[in-house]
This record gives sequence, C-alpha cells and structure tokens, in this order.
Amino acid sequence: MDTLKYELLTEVNGRMQADLIQSYLEAEGIKTELFQEAVGHHIYPVMIDGLARVQIFVSKEQATDARRLLEVFSRNNSNSEEQA
Repeated sequence: MDTLKYELLTEVNGRMQADLIQSYLEAEGIKTELFQEAVGHHIYPVMIDGLARVQIFVSKEQATDARRLLEVFSRNNSNSEEQA
C-alpha cells in the first residue's frame, strides 16, 4: 500500500503568494508541491469563489521544519506590511 509522502502545510489566496512561500521553503531545503484549480491559474488568473486558493504541500519528513519556517516567513511578512 502506498502512503502519502506529502501533507498540507497551508492554503493561500493567490499564486504569487504561494510561489513566494515555495521559493522560501525550497531555499531552506524543504520539498514542496503546489496545488491549484486549473481554471484559477491557466485560463485567467481569477480571484473569486476560491479559485485563487493554492494549497502548499510539504514532505511529511520536513513538515515540522516547514511549519517553523512558515511562521518566521509570516511574521517577517506582516512586519514588512506594517512598515509600509
């Protein structure tokens, strides 16, 4: 029986945010996969009815580290927005 090798880390609204998080995690050595409804990304970059929602999956073995890194990323991102 095959077991799942990835688990859901988080969901974000928009491919750009997902790509930023994916780049950050992969730079830290975390394996990631993104999942988004095809219509929300390939036909038109829509932001309605949850079509812009992107799920970020990480390797189960690295999930704890990924959560810690995501917390740091989120904290730094919110600090940047407050300063703007």
